[in-house]
Parts: sequence; structure tokens; C-alpha cells
Amino acid sequence: MNRKTLVLPAVAGLLTPVLAACGGADSGSKSGDAIVVGTTDQFTATSDAPAPLDPAYAYDVGTWNILRQSVQTLMAQPKGEGAPVPDAAESCSFTDSGSERYACKLREGLTFASGDAVTAADVKYSIERALHINADSGVSALLNTIDTIETQGDREIVFHLKTADATFPYKLSTPVAGIVNPKDYQKDKLRDGFDVDGSGPYTFKAEVKNDAVVSATFTKNPSYKGGVTINNDKVELRAFADADAMGDAVDKGDIDVMTRTMSPAQIQKLDAGSGDKVDLVDMPGLEIRYLAFNTDAPTVKTKAVRQAMAQLINRGELVSKVYGTQAEPLYSLVPATITGHSNSFFNKYGNPSVDKAKSLLAKAGITTPVKLTLHYTTDHYGSATKQEFEILQRQLNDSGLFDASIQGHPWSAFRPAERKGQYDVYGMGWFPDFPDADNFIAPFLDKNNFLGSPYTNGAIQHTLIPQSRREADRLSADKSLTEIQDTVAEDVPVLPLWQGKQYVAARDDITGVAYALNSSSTLQLWELGRGVSG
Repeated sequence: MNRKTLVLPAVAGLLTPVLAACGGADSGSKSGDAIVVGTTDQFTATSDAPAPLDPAYAYDVGTWNILRQSVQTLMAQPKGEGAPVPDAAESCSFTDSGSERYACKLREGLTFASGDAVTAADVKYSIERALHINADSGVSALLNTIDTIETQGDREIVFHLKTADATFPYKLSTPVAGIVNPKDYQKDKLRDGFDVDGSGPYTFKAEVKNDAVVSATFTKNPSYKGGVTINNDKVELRAFADADAMGDAVDKGDIDVMTRTMSPAQIQKLDAGSGDKVDLVDMPGLEIRYLAFNTDAPTVKTKAVRQAMAQLINRGELVSKVYGTQAEPLYSLVPATITGHSNSFFNKYGNPSVDKAKSLLAKAGITTPVKLTLHYTTDHYGSATKQEFEILQRQLNDSGLFDASIQGHPWSAFRPAERKGQYDVYGMGWFPDFPDADNFIAPFLDKNNFLGSPYTNGAIQHTLIPQSRREADRLSADKSLTEIQDTVAEDVPVLPLWQGKQYVAARDDITGVAYALNSSSTLQLWELGRGVSG
């Protein structure tokens, strides 16, 4: 029987403190059969990215979902919503009133899966290593408020921050702050290939063909000491070329669970109850999609061109034709459900208007039609991305103000090219590192940003972001956050499009599916178990 389950965030948040406190790895299914989870994420080693799974490099939702199972962090995001909770740490807290000194104490007897003890020195080494390597993925920017790290004995670590950062506990829950063994990870060199070692809930082993992971096996780590309970002995993550192949596999019973990314058609079919033994779980999500600009590129260097695109794009039509009820229009980088959100793009541009866009271009002396190419990735955000870009192309070209073409690329080529500034306009998605407005702003606008964008704004970087981080009560950061969002709507270095829900589908003998993803799209394989089909 097909059942659609809606996960309510308030309920999840209420349950979290009780459940997160139930640490240890002693419970769980004793079945010897691995729970098989499908994904369309592709994990590939290339000459541009030879170390895709090194915590000092990895910075996309797929690779992070591998690391979160296997590499432990001091703090972890809870199974539902709410503030980070201790994982490798026994406790962590700010020890000053200004949010500039953060101290943690490791759990007693913590070891890597290899049996080596985890010490405060290993934590210091791991985080300083990520900062020192400063990989071109931009992930080390998450740690850029750290000034120095001090150890006190084998179990105590103190972080001295350059500036106040109330979001720092969240940052310590991300894989770039993962604790690695110096024996396995060199100080000044990334670890090539697909080996991952840590002290997390699982050990990890990949099956690799042609420099790509075909499947990965997560085996329960009997030495794990942390904040989660592991409800299974083994999980296999199996990579599929597309959503249709993954859907066929779950229908046949070859896999037990489908995660990202299902197609809109698959979700609609399951939502309608047209599956026999496959259940759809619908949960709140913070995924956003947006267009990004190389603001140094001649075609879009003039702000008026980017503003005209913001004035023309019809988000309502885009969402309704491609995603239906699975997404909603977004008028800021910060999702509508996050504290500090402002509808800055709607406030500035209102409804789509060809006349207003024409006026913007005319005042700037731009000759029309403006010729440009919209680039997108064919295999990273789901099969609907092409249709989405076809609609964007049509909306721009129907205005007569643009002559836009579109071009798709596999992620393994797309991401390096984007980082090198080879695309003038390109489509990206963002799954938050943690559920706070800062993480929808700083990765795009701060120094060493995730996109490698040439756009800079001194007031945002030097005043507004630091101001917002000083506020432990995130409601108090609203003024700074709103000013940042209004500036983005004015300058348009990025153009937000939509905010999506997230879905998991599973055969009906799998338990724990409602918690398989948290609000930040973190895959929590330890929640899955095998029950009774019904």
C-alpha cells in the first residue's frame, strides 16, 4: 500500500532533544541484509578534483552525505530541527559574553575506527589542515572566523575567534570540521581517491569503476561513541545514472530507498498513491536554486543586464510548469522559512515586466538583444533541470531583449569550469551547511566564497555579515540581514529562483524514513531500519 507521509518540522524539533540524547551504537537491526539506498549523485575523481571525499575539499551535498556517516565532528545537526548537539564532544559552549571563545571537551575513550585514540591534538590538526590547504572548493571559508586553536590536555579544545560568530557551533557540525587521523591525512596535501577514515557511525568502502563510485558500503562502526543511535548494521549507497533507473530499481526491490534526486513525475506518481509497496515521505526542505553571474564577464558586467533578467523571469510560471507543488518561487537567497528572510527581489522588481526591463537596459545604453548562454549541469540537480532552463531561455527571448541559448554539462566538468570563471551565467543549487540565514549569505558574498565570484561588496563583507554574526538571538540580526538581501536585489550577483521541498521514497518494510533527511538535507542513514512489510 502506498502511503504519503508529511514530516512536520515542529514535531521533529520537539522530539529532537530527547532522541539526540540517546547516544551509543548498541541498538539497531541485527539483520545481515544491507539496506540499499539509491542516489543519482555522482562521485567522480578527475584531474581537476582528484580528492572528492577529503573533508578539506568536499563541498556539495552528495560528498558531504558520505562524510557525515563516516567522519565525526565535535557537534552535529539534530535529527529534526534545532541547535547543534554534541557528537564527538561531550560538551561545547561559548565561554565569554561576546561569542569569541568557544570551548569543547571530547568524549572519554573516543577512538578512530582503526583503534587509535582521538585527541584534542587531532581536532586541532584536522581543522588547521583544512584552513592551511584552503582548497579551491571554497569549503574552508566556513572556518574563516577562527584565529587560533588551543588544546588543554588530551580532551579539551578552545577556539579563539577573530570576530564574534554566534553561528560557530553550526560550523563545527559540518564535514570540513571533521576529525581525521594524521596517519591517514597529510597536513599539506589532499587525500586523492575514495578512501575515507574517521570515528563516525560507519566505516566506509567504495566500489570504484572508471574513477567513479558505483556503490559504497557503510558498515556500523562498533567503536563509535557519539550522539546518534545506529538502527542497522549495514547500508549500501548505490549510484544511478538518472532518476528513471533509480525508480525502476526500487519498483523491482533491487533497492530499498530512493533519495535525491527523484524527478517531479516520480514524486507526482507516488503522491497520487500509484505505487504498491513504495511510500513517499514529504518533508520541509531548505534547498534553493538560483542563477549566478560572473560579474567580470562582458555580457553581464553591466548591472542593468542582470537587473533586466531579474525583471523578466517569471518564477511562478517556472515553478508551476516544472515542479508544481514541489517548489515555490523564491525572492531572496534566504528561504522563506528561515529567520531573517526578506522578499527583497519582489520588493524591488514586483511582477515580471518587459517594459521595465527594456527601460533598465535603455538607461544603461545596452544594445538589445543581449546575447548570452545559460549553463546548467545535466546530472547533479535532477532531470528536470533541462526543462527549467528551456523555460528560462524562452522567458528571456520572448521579451525580445535577449538572445539566450542554453548549454548543459556533467557536474564533473561543470563545477571546475564555473570555479574558473568560464561561464557568464550558470544555474546552481544550494543545500545549506546549516539552517541559518548566514549560510545563505556568506558562502556567496564573503571573501573566498563558494562560487569564486568576482563580485565584492565592502559593506556586506566588513560590516553587515560581522554585525549579523554578533547576534546570538537570530531575530536581532534581522536589520543587517535585510540590508544584505536588499543589496543583492540591487546588484544581482545572484538571482534566486525557487525553494524546494525534499522527498524520500522507500519500500514499506523500511523504518525511520521520516528522519532519513534533516532540514539541511543531511542524509542520516543510521535512522533507517528494517521492519515488517504491510
